[in-house]
Amino acid sequence: MSKIPVVMTIAGSDSGGGAGIGADIKTISSLGLHGTCAITSVTSQNTTGVLSAYDIPCEVIRNQIDAVCEDMNIIWAKSGMLSSSDIIATVAEMVKKYDLKLVVDPVMAAEAGGDLLRKDAITTLKQKLLPLSEVVTPNINEANILAGMQITNIEEAKEAAKLISQTGVKIVIVTGGHLDASDIIYDSETDMYTIIPGNFVKGGTHGSGCTYSSALAAALAQGYKIDDAAKKAKDFVVEAIKGSMPVGNGVGPVNQLSHVLKNSERYTVLQDLKNGVDILVQSNHFTRLIPEVGCNIAMALPSAASTSEVAAVTGRIVKLKGTAQVVGEIDFGASSHVARIILTAMKHTPTSRASMNIRHSQHLVNICKEVGLSTSSFTREDEPKDTHTMDWGTSDAIDKHGAVPDIIYDKGGIGKEAMIRIMGNSATEVASTAVKISEIYASLKDQN
Repeated sequence: MSKIPVVMTIAGSDSGGGAGIGADIKTISSLGLHGTCAITSVTSQNTTGVLSAYDIPCEVIRNQIDAVCEDMNIIWAKSGMLSSSDIIATVAEMVKKYDLKLVVDPVMAAEAGGDLLRKDAITTLKQKLLPLSEVVTPNINEANILAGMQITNIEEAKEAAKLISQTGVKIVIVTGGHLDASDIIYDSETDMYTIIPGNFVKGGTHGSGCTYSSALAAALAQGYKIDDAAKKAKDFVVEAIKGSMPVGNGVGPVNQLSHVLKNSERYTVLQDLKNGVDILVQSNHFTRLIPEVGCNIAMALPSAASTSEVAAVTGRIVKLKGTAQVVGEIDFGASSHVARIILTAMKHTPTSRASMNIRHSQHLVNICKEVGLSTSSFTREDEPKDTHTMDWGTSDAIDKHGAVPDIIYDKGGIGKEAMIRIMGNSATEVASTAVKISEIYASLKDQN
């Protein structure tokens, strides 16, 4: 049986779940590989700092690495918290034994505060482990200590990387989270530098160093070259910071599953929107509700803050030869009009994530009321200057009702067709409501 690549993390645990092996395994798994571990220390830690740390006996660390490496295809590994000279020497011994390609995250302190590496162990790290390693990923503070200098700009970071490489490590990546968000890669074999620019983003950063180094190891295990792997790891960390959750009273942990959840949410929205469109197109009566300008249906991501995070039909749904026809595809950023309605509604009720427009008539408004749908309206003539109609109108209708109603309508204006907007939690819900209205409307028309 062929063995798939497996990545090992050799690091400490974080009882707060923000850093250490927990962060590493979540990262490795979310990038599509199997993560294994050898625990070096058990920390009592939360978002405000490290309360205590218990070092695992070196023999137990050896046993963990032996157990994994004798059974699984471990080529790439990463190290994190190695708190003592004895632990560092033990890991170096095991790296030699199994010829592991190692990414070293030279963890010296927790993001929330607290030393994790004894001062006397730094020499051991430089003399015994770095010469065996492929990559080391110090942040600015760690690079200061490893290089014996103070870094205040990119040129000094490049100088420090070159000094650190004299330990024998092949690649030095000075991460720029404490400088200008740019990462500096130095390849000691080619004497070449690569700078990966970046921007600071809002969010918790606890565990960002662990996450970066494990993402880098995972990318290298997947066959990426160092520059591409470093870019992939940086992008991963940025998304993890942006998706962080405030779970404690201190520095919030990064969210390694952020990109997985985001992709899942995007798929769910697109699938629900497709189902909603199908409901409309397959209806025998929905065409009666299509306005002259056509209609659109849209649905937003749960945390949507811009129209690019709202999916809709790129064109419109129009009436053609007595049937509803979809012009265009379903994609994010496809709507400004309906998307603005949803984004405004979500500010009042976050679950109100879908909407569509249908033609207006008093008869249709009455049907909506008769079937128990709550309604509210706005008047275009009342719109203040320098506002967007859909932002203001939706907000005005919500304020009048005291909540997001099921139906928001207006009677139009000069050059503007009167319109009804159906609001809901999902595209399928909105589409089903539209079909229900159309069926009642059709039956009443047929009776007359």
